[in-house]
Amino acid sequence: MNRNLLQYNYEIKPEHKRRFNGHGSFLVLFTGLPASGKSTIANSLEKLLFEQKIKTCILDGDSVRKGVNKDLGFTPEDRSENNRRIGEIAKLFIDTGYIVLVALIAPYEKDRKIMKEIVGADNFVEVFVDTGLDICEIRDPKGLYKKARTGEIKNMTGISAPYENPKEPDIVVTSDLGIEESTVKVFAYIENRLKQW
Repeated sequence: MNRNLLQYNYEIKPEHKRRFNGHGSFLVLFTGLPASGKSTIANSLEKLLFEQKIKTCILDGDSVRKGVNKDLGFTPEDRSENNRRIGEIAKLFIDTGYIVLVALIAPYEKDRKIMKEIVGADNFVEVFVDTGLDICEIRDPKGLYKKARTGEIKNMTGISAPYENPKEPDIVVTSDLGIEESTVKVFAYIENRLKQW
């Protein structure tokens, strides 16, 4: 089928859109265990960027699974496909000139590398939200850990399915930092990329 596809050469390129917006565009991946604080920090960063009139888009693991990826389960293969699709969606937004904030467990190192390849290494920032399992279980806003401990949920990351810590994340935020401190830390890292245009 790929032989029948043709990449149309549109005149307005991603770099034109970045110049028009006045800021760079790239993906910031927040990865970590369930209930580690990924979505909370992504939300806080988006508010900060919005106040500076920077165009953003949040792709949250749960919301994407309710729509585009509702056909996928939680097997290792489905998790990999979930991450790949989110990477492809992120690339479309990056090419449109947006900062894409992705809050996603993304438990496998190989899948995060594929996402990085899809958007390009220069367009990828990996934030490891390094919150211990004990704290995540205490938070447990959806009650998933409790269900996993009783066997009600299978393939629960951190319990019955693995989470591979990032080997070389760009940024690490821990539960020792508050939301505001974590947000400032991530913003400080991406600030120069924002100004490239």
